[in-house]
Amino acid sequence: MKKLFFMAAMAVAAVTANAQNIQLHYDFGRNIYPDEEAGRQKVTVTLEQFKADNLGSWYYFVDLDLSRKFFKSAYTEISREFNLGKGSPFAAHIEYDGGLSEASGSFQQAALLGAAYNGHTADFSKTWSVQLLYKRFFKSYETTRAYNSVQLTGVWGINFAGGKGTFSGFIDFWRGENFRAGKEGHGMLVILTEPQIWYNITPKFSVGSEVEISNNFIYNFYNDKSFFINPTLAAKFNF
Repeated sequence: MKKLFFMAAMAVAAVTANAQNIQLHYDFGRNIYPDEEAGRQKVTVTLEQFKADNLGSWYYFVDLDLSRKFFKSAYTEISREFNLGKGSPFAAHIEYDGGLSEASGSFQQAALLGAAYNGHTADFSKTWSVQLLYKRFFKSYETTRAYNSVQLTGVWGINFAGGKGTFSGFIDFWRGENFRAGKEGHGMLVILTEPQIWYNITPKFSVGSEVEISNNFIYNFYNDKSFFINPTLAAKFNF
């Protein structure tokens, strides 16, 4: 669910300096891949907030993965952007990624630093961002190690049908390290994209879907499959 709200919030920021929402997603991944994703969560609650100021903007989200009996994990990304000149589309980007997981105790933490190019149409109906970031992974638990990486991110948001429809999404590319037996420590390209489509029933409430498409992102110990498509049904409330 990460980053999608950033683009919508850019449009909101034209009117207000603060925007927040909460999303509820029912995930079908475990039904589609009962062997490879047997432990995947079915319900995710996401809280997001964007806040603009004179220097740039803050953005964060928290994903809470739930099961029928207990809380499975919490993952967060928090970023700060500093505008590089008044009216400039360029910004300096600083970010932290990390969280807690029932399976491993924690997600592998990472810090990111780089530049962003942000843009929009005159009416903010279309927004976009491209980010090129140095990414430093830290040793977070026994089976991980610290290493350097690079991440390229693209984010987009499109409002259509008089504001009744929203198509938004992001795509990330970064260098990861292989976790498969016999390939530990070898570099690999990780791809993650999560397009969302929303029908905005009111300015406050929307229903829709997210589709997580990934390669080399999901830790699959059942076989060598690395490419997954995981759709959700979702509802969103804007504060």
